[in-house]
Amino acid sequence: MPSKSPKALATDCFRVHPDGNLLAKLPAALPQELCEPLLGRPGLRVERIVSLGHASPHGFWYDQAGEEWVLLLTGAARLRFEGAPPMELGPGDHLLIPSHARHRVEWTDPDQPTVWLALHLDSPAQTEAAELSPADPHTPDLAPR
Repeated sequence: MPSKSPKALATDCFRVHPDGNLLAKLPAALPQELCEPLLGRPGLRVERIVSLGHASPHGFWYDQAGEEWVLLLTGAARLRFEGAPPMELGPGDHLLIPSHARHRVEWTDPDQPTVWLALHLDSPAQTEAAELSPADPHTPDLAPR
């Protein structure tokens, strides 16, 4: 079987982000946080999240069944885990949020886009349930502050 040329391989390649660049086409204004699914597999969901001065609604805490790994690509953010002091994040900072670790986004930079890469890792029970009946993961929209 003949090998494919680099150009043919590039043509066959599927880019999960329409522009092939997670930092391309960042919106100048966002009424609500932008979450773009990039890739989904059983047990894994990858998203690009763009925030611009957004924060979790007052009194709201995320409490997710699966783990979430986040990488801050640009901008700045402040996260808080229940019972802990706030955590400042800048470009290149990343962390693994354990399942059921109550947390919230306290602040994101209002002057420049904050771009996150988020990997959602389902628990084995979630993966099994998703294979039986795809669920619509719903989280409240983060409001601008």
